[in-house]
Amino acid sequence: MKTRSGSVYVAGRDEQAPLAGQKRKRSPAAAAADGDDDECYTGLLKRQAVGPDYLDGIPDDIVLSIFSKLAETASSPADLLSVHLTCKRLHGLGRQDMVFAKASPASLAVKAAAWSEPVQRYLKRCADAGNLEACYILGMIRFYCLGSRSGGAALLAKAAVGGHPAALYSLAVIQFNGSGGAKSDRDLRAGAALCARSAALGHVDALRELGHCLQDGYGVRRDPAEGRRLLVAANARELSLALAAAAASATHPFASLPLGAVAAGGVGAGGCPLLSDFGWSLPEAEPHTANQFMSDWWASRGVQASPKKPAEATGGESDGELRLCSHMRCGRKETRRHEFRRCSVCGAANYCSRACQALDWKRAHKAQCVPMDRWLLAAAAGDNAAAAAP
Repeated sequence: MKTRSGSVYVAGRDEQAPLAGQKRKRSPAAAAADGDDDECYTGLLKRQAVGPDYLDGIPDDIVLSIFSKLAETASSPADLLSVHLTCKRLHGLGRQDMVFAKASPASLAVKAAAWSEPVQRYLKRCADAGNLEACYILGMIRFYCLGSRSGGAALLAKAAVGGHPAALYSLAVIQFNGSGGAKSDRDLRAGAALCARSAALGHVDALRELGHCLQDGYGVRRDPAEGRRLLVAANARELSLALAAAAASATHPFASLPLGAVAAGGVGAGGCPLLSDFGWSLPEAEPHTANQFMSDWWASRGVQASPKKPAEATGGESDGELRLCSHMRCGRKETRRHEFRRCSVCGAANYCSRACQALDWKRAHKAQCVPMDRWLLAAAAGDNAAAAAP
């Protein structure tokens, strides 16, 4: 073939013809065949600098299995994102349902401050892939924070059908309170049944809630002995989880646990903390991702879970607003007025469940609870002082 410059060459079948004015590039094998040692050595150095691409030789099913294991052990959402940005092949394989279904709870730990539409799509993709933890987290966010009652309840039901203990307990709380509907929509029997199934899976709050229900005959036939047994089982389960978490921590495993309370007598019947209706005085466990999200969500909007004095004592109309559960690490908010139960002594604290009431009692409310008549007397004394002033 003759070019415009007048040079003549023969283009091979597997070689690309050079453009006018360009030097023809030869492969290292062709250079070695022609005896050009310098060009052959240069090509060898380039291959060694880049290195062989072993990933191209691995089948897709093996890479997908490795990717799924990574998703299962990821410590944050950034771990999965960094792999997606590695190359086009991993980006395509990372979009498979198998990867989203195995996403770890840590990789689903979204923050309220970082909530956005892409974050919601990520959780939705994991939930559609069958990830029960994603169904539970997104269901709680939609039901209590975004106001999508039907969509949130559907995701919670999907997680509950799969045997997610926290989802079963959350549905039990919704049934007990009739959340998302009227007071007449409460179904105590359904709530007790869901609570019993969650308790059978070892959920501490469900064990404690069911124990109080059996003691009070709330939604079930009254059985104080069985209720007492479940409360003791809840305390023992809570203790075992605290010991396991302390043993796995980097600090001294049992330094922060008040194990000497048993020898000192402790609280509860018989001097044993395990027999207390409110659990052992253990360090509070970290809240679930969904509860932490809801607490931060409402805190960023100026809604606090602190107890308030009743309207009769303050002369205000505080009953007109929807309140949060007074347990600081719960994050649930009323879906209608007077939905949550109140403390029978002070009437200031509101609780979505008996389990939250028991946890908040040993955390703070035991020291804050003041009988309502004292507030009424204090309000009356203030009115008299104001009237007597000139």
